[in-house]
Amino acid sequence: MSDKIVDKLVLSDAEWRERLTPEQYKIARKHGTERAFTSPLNNNKEKGIYRCVGCQTKLFSSDTKFDSGTGWPSYFAPISAEVVSEHTDRSFFMKRTEVRCATCDSHLGHVFPDGPQPTGLRYCMNGAVLDFEAEGE
Repeated sequence: MSDKIVDKLVLSDAEWRERLTPEQYKIARKHGTERAFTSPLNNNKEKGIYRCVGCQTKLFSSDTKFDSGTGWPSYFAPISAEVVSEHTDRSFFMKRTEVRCATCDSHLGHVFPDGPQPTGLRYCMNGAVLDFEAEGE
């Protein structure tokens, strides 16, 4: 797989439904959320890269992963600022910052200002919309 950030990926709703599982579709395309502590990636301690299930863009490195205690895989930074986009989310009567894949616009989760140094950020992601590639694969 290329390390290059690809051009925008735009698919029809039917193509997304074919490409993703029902849970992935609900989260990535309809801005859903998986239940806390249900993703096997939450406890993953292996070295590697986390990719978007929608387009396989490299999003996060295991080097930035930490245990936030929230029940979702958490990272203090994406691989680069260009791989994610941030959007204001005013759902559930609160204001949060939604994180999407910059390549395919899939909803990934939210970012909060309560993470560890060096960034102080917590990218709280839905594991169902991430693929893990172990180092050396």
